[in-house]
Parts: sequence; C-alpha cells; structure tokens
Amino acid sequence: MFPALETERKQETLPDPYEDFMYRHLQYYGYFKDSLMLSSPLLRSRQLLFDELDQVNPRLREPRELFAFFSSKGTLQAPRWPIECEVIKESIHHIEWVPPQPEYFYQPTGNEKVPEIVGEEKGTVVYHLNPVPTEGSYFTSSRVGGKRGVIKELAVTLEGPEDDTLLFESRFESGNLQKAVQVDTYEYELTLRTDLYTNKHTQWFYFRVQNTRKDVTYRFTIVNLLKPKSLYTVGMKPLMYSQLDANIYNIGWRREGNEIKYYKNNTDNGQQSFYCLTWTIQFPHDQDTCFFAHFYPYTYTDLQCYLLSVAKNPIQSQFCKLRTLCRSLAGNTVYLLTITNPSPTPHEAAAKKAVVLSARVHPGESNASWIMKGFLDFILSNSPDAQLLRDIFVFKVVPMLNPDGVIVGNYRCSLAGRDLNRHYKTILKESFPCIWHTRNMIKRLLEEREVLLYCDFHGHSRKNNIFLYGCNNNDRKYWLHERVFPLMLSKNAPDKFSFHSCNFKVQKCKEGTGRVVMWRMGILNSYTMESTFSGSTLGSKRNIHFTIEDLKSLGYHVCDTLLDFCDPDKTKFTQCLAELKELLQQEIHKKFNERGEEVNLEGSWSDISLSDIESSTSGSDSSLSDGLPVHLLNIVDELNQKMMSKKKKKKPLQTRKQRNELHQKNKLMPEFKLTEDASDRAELGPTLQKQSTFYKTLENFRSSAMKNEKLSLSELNGGERSTSMDSKMTLILRKNKEKMQSKRPGFTPSCPQRGSTDSSQESAPGMKPNWPRNRYPVTKRSTTAMAAYPSLHVNTYP
Repeated sequence: MFPALETERKQETLPDPYEDFMYRHLQYYGYFKDSLMLSSPLLRSRQLLFDELDQVNPRLREPRELFAFFSSKGTLQAPRWPIECEVIKESIHHIEWVPPQPEYFYQPTGNEKVPEIVGEEKGTVVYHLNPVPTEGSYFTSSRVGGKRGVIKELAVTLEGPEDDTLLFESRFESGNLQKAVQVDTYEYELTLRTDLYTNKHTQWFYFRVQNTRKDVTYRFTIVNLLKPKSLYTVGMKPLMYSQLDANIYNIGWRREGNEIKYYKNNTDNGQQSFYCLTWTIQFPHDQDTCFFAHFYPYTYTDLQCYLLSVAKNPIQSQFCKLRTLCRSLAGNTVYLLTITNPSPTPHEAAAKKAVVLSARVHPGESNASWIMKGFLDFILSNSPDAQLLRDIFVFKVVPMLNPDGVIVGNYRCSLAGRDLNRHYKTILKESFPCIWHTRNMIKRLLEEREVLLYCDFHGHSRKNNIFLYGCNNNDRKYWLHERVFPLMLSKNAPDKFSFHSCNFKVQKCKEGTGRVVMWRMGILNSYTMESTFSGSTLGSKRNIHFTIEDLKSLGYHVCDTLLDFCDPDKTKFTQCLAELKELLQQEIHKKFNERGEEVNLEGSWSDISLSDIESSTSGSDSSLSDGLPVHLLNIVDELNQKMMSKKKKKKPLQTRKQRNELHQKNKLMPEFKLTEDASDRAELGPTLQKQSTFYKTLENFRSSAMKNEKLSLSELNGGERSTSMDSKMTLILRKNKEKMQSKRPGFTPSCPQRGSTDSSQESAPGMKPNWPRNRYPVTKRSTTAMAAYPSLHVNTYP
C-alpha cells in the first residue's frame, strides 16, 4: 500500500516531517509488525534510533524545534535590526582576558580639569550618525543588516599620512555613539545616542577609534549623560581594548584613563540637565584600532556562539534542552534553557523543585550576562555539586530577555521604547513578547511544581559591590526567610557580595518589576540581583575593579548557595535566621534612637513592620515607568474592554419562560415574604375569596394586553408592576392549595418543610421572618398561562 522508505533520502525529496508522518502511518496499520521488516535497509528512517549493533531501538528521535536554532553547518542566526539602523559589514570580536594585576580605582587628586563644552559651532564634526528615531516614533519592521542600500562612510576622510584625526565608528552590534566633535588637535566631545524611540537613557557607550598616535595624550568628554550620580565620581575607570595588543600579546579589555571627572554640563536646553564624563588616555600603539566601553560588552552573537557550543556538546546537550521561548519584536530568538538530569521515575521527576534565572532585560547592563555565563559554565560542568543540583532541581534559564535592545546598543529599553522591567503585568503580548512569555512560562511552571527561587540579573551604576533586592514576606510562618539566601550568599562571597546593601521593601513604583510580579504569583524567594559596573569595597578586593572572572565566579557562588539553602541539615539555615533576628533588633534600636524614642523588644517585637524599618530602594538604578507609548494606548483599552465583557457575560437563558421566572424570583422575593407570612395564618375562606378575585383580575389583564400590544416604555413599566401583583397572588394560591392537599392521606410534600415545627420558633405577628432568600422555588407555569404575558420578556431586560 505504501512505498518502502529508502536508506538515504535527500532533504529536498522527502522532508523529515513527512517522513515522520509516513513512519507513524505505517506503524499504525501494522506495517512494522515483523521485526525482520524493521531491520530491513529499505525501511530505514532517520526518525528511528539504532544502537551500535544496528539493531532496532523502538524509539523515535526527539522532534525538531519549531524554529531551527542553528543550521546543519553550525552557522548562527544573523541579528535582525530595525530598518532605520545602518550597520557595517565588519564582524567585531574580542578575546576574554584576566588582568594579571588588580585594577584599582582611580584616586581623584582634586586638580582634574573641567573642560568647557564647545560644541560643533566652534569645533569640527568628525562623526555623525543619521537622525535616529526618538520619542513620538515607533518600531515598524526589521531586517538582517538593518537599513537597505549602500552604507555610507561617516568618518572624515584623512588628507594624508600626517593627518592624525581619529576615525570613529559605532554602527556595529551593541555599539553606541551618535556624534564626535573635534575641539582641539587631540580633544573630542562625544554625544551618545538615546535609546531608540525615546529621548533619554544615555549611559551605555561602546565605540571604535582608528588612526591612533602613540605617546600622545588624548581627551574624550561625553557631554549628554543624564544621571546626576555616577560611579565615575568614586573611582570607576572606562574600559579600553587594543586590537594590536590582543593580536600580539593576547591582552583584552583593561581599565584605563586619568584625570577622570564627572560633572554637570554648563549648557542648559531648558528641559533637562546633562552631565559630562571626561578622561584622558594614551594609546599603546601608532595606527592602532581601539575600542572604549562603559563595561565589558556581551552581545547577542556572543550568546549564540555559547549556546551553539552547548548544543554541539554531546554530554551537555543530554541534560540541557535549548528551546525558543518566543521571538522578540524585531524577530530575534529569545532562548529558554531547561537544565536538569533525567530522573529514574516519573514520580521523582515531578517532585523536583524549580529555579528560574534571567538576565539582560536591561540591555546596557552587560555585567548580568557575565554572571549568567558563570552560572551556566558551572551548572553544565561535570562537577559533583553541579550534578547534584541537576538531580534535585529543574533550572529554567532565559539568558537574554531583551535581545533587540542588546543588538542596537540601548541602555534600558526594548524597541517598544519602554523599560521592560516595569511592564511584567502587561497584557500586550505582541508589543512586549519577551516578558509576556516569560511570565506565562513561570505561571505554567508554578502549576506543575514549586518554584523555590526566581532571580533576575541586573547591573547598577551608582553603587559598588553586588547585592539583592527582595520582597518582605507577610506570612509570619516564614518570617525573615526571604533574607536567608542573600545572607548565605554574602558568607560564600564575602569580598564581592554586600548583605547590608540588600533591600526588601516593596514599593508601589516597582509593582511592574519581575521581582514583585513573581513574588505576588507565589514565589517567596524572588530577587533582583544588582551587580556594580565598578568594583568592590569589601575584604581582599577593596577598591579594586571587578573583572570578567569576578562576575563569572558569582555565578558559581549562586549554585553553591543553593546547595546550602536546601541542605537537609538545617543547621546553616537556623543559624542564619538567628543572625537575621539579631541584625533586625539592632536595626530597630538604631531607628528608634534616631527618632529619640524608646522601644521594648521583650514582647512580640516580630510584629513590627519591616517596611517601616527599611529605607526605600529609591537609590536603585531604576527609572519610573513612562506608561505606554501613544500608539499602544488604544490597543490596551480595547483589550481591557474585551476582558471585562468576558468576565461580565453570563450564560444566556434559552427560553422566554426561564427569563420570566428568573425575573419574577429576583423582583418579587423581598415583597413576597411578608405577604406569605400573612397568608400562612389566614383561613381557607378568605383565601378562596382572593382566588375568585384573582381570576377576575387575570381575565381583565388578558383582554387589556391583547388590545395594547404596542406599549410605550412607561406603560411597560406599569405592566411590570401589575404583573408582579398578579404573580404574588398566584404563588399564594398555589401555596395554600399544597397545604390543603397535604391533609389528604398518602400525600408526599414536594417541597422541604421548615427547619423546626416548634411554635416557639415562629415569628411574632407583624415581624419579618428570618428565612433564607431561596425558600420559595420558582413555580412551574403552563404554556396557557404564558400566553397572558406576551410582552413580559421586554420587561425582563429594560
């Protein structure tokens, strides 16, 4: 019935999905019942697994991904850029290198020069990008390579070998430099590009200079920084990379610069204040190509190279599954790694707790990627501790949440022009796909298993060291438990991690952050890890810049602390809790002493609100939410209206009869309670008199209803009141009829009796009985009775 599958078949003639379908179809119809047929070379399929002896293993290969990560040749996916961005064709690559000597902070002398800003009116523009999209515009489309057409040369043309003008360039991955103005022979004023589709967030810089001269002092001044405080004021140095040093001496990025000064710009545009960073430098070689950066760059291509090496590793790929979480706004892949060892039984697999880690939601905080790389290096290694962690946990890792921002060289925003770490509660799946899918992934994960810890890696531009922001727990059963992990981490990395810089206050302005949203979803240990752009002020690394290896080592310490935190022997956990209580008592005494008040902690001092003790995290390297761009506001309103309509919409009743009965039940019940109480005490004679009166009223209503089918709105309301009176009378008669029938022998009541027959429990005359509202079920009407109410369904929904 079906042709035999050939041993070797070209991809063009029979693609894998079709071959998989053919195999399953043949298997379904019993075509493979004979094991001899399975071993036949004519029936060999790439979907079947064979062992070393070429015997059939009745397992299918794992399905291919929805999106192909890497081609069979191992080439990477080219980054997709907004169509407004010009991109040079050159590939930029840097080596990793650890300085042999500590790189100490710059020590200000107090005599640093403060250059006056000249501007292009008195200087010469030597590099200027085309106008980039700012506030008011928005992302429309992307393509590999960015803007179409010929890439123009933006740097000045040298007049000859003696021309020592520097040649600037930043149109490469993660690069950021908008303009360079030469104001003296060896002095340049630099302007950074704002985040795309915004008019702010100038902090990250990364650019190239060529045509250098040795033993000459150059001065660079960045003129449009926005933060009034910076680590450059307390000794931080910029990073420099020499291409000749890398090629000849295998030297990579290093801290360089003298006469470093961070100060307020004397020019004022009337809207916002700018700040300047100035430094001097001497290049090591003539005719060298050098790079400057705010911090060690880590690009989207760097991440893909790393993931490609993991995917090709036959051992690591067994316990590290690479998946596509989603596509970014520009169409770049957001990767999700699931790391865990296979479990012997399904029960053990389901019992594993989960740990969720993410990084680079802020693209200019490249230190987060280096910590993530250190974590991945260790958790994917053959270390016994790493194997133990993979045995007891399921790790969900999103190594780069904002690839679009990383590619274009943004500092804080995505191509939506907004800070993603303020929009984790968003309902705009298409505009904020990375965080929407991350939150949704964690939501599904919580339905499957407990999530022990969530941590989002960040960078900080105003504080030294590494620290965590958490969320105070309101459950007294787990009081101070959210502080145990940070305290353990500070003990495992005492020269890098500062527990005293940690903060656990949940502010209203941080409700949209990943840390707070995941905490409100039920993750007790939900953190933001902040790593400085500078260095440490602790222990043996005091006043020394962090290197790449320092940050990667912190990734290892995170793993080490996880083992301590989950140790079955709770000695360390108990000791940390006791220490936390003592530290908290000291902090309470300090706060009350500052206020001049006395405090007695002998009682239930743990009831004191921790939020009142802690200061806010306003010193955090954060921005307030700008709200949504204008072009997204209407979309949000439409989605909210749809969601509200879905919540309010009830299942419709199918018949007019059901609608009428529901209407009567809701409208007549309050008034009917008193009437029914009186009817219960009435004698049968007056009731029969009411019955005759009712039939007369009913006949009059029938005749009037037939004559006046087209009623006005006011008449309909009146009809509703008349119908209500007649309905009450009908219910009274039916109730009395049932009581009369109950006296007959063999009668079984159709409705439940009162809870008590004791006369002492009866209500006093004239008082409203305390009965449940559902005491009277809706009575069943015949089709003949319904004919008397031809327009009642209109009154049901006025």
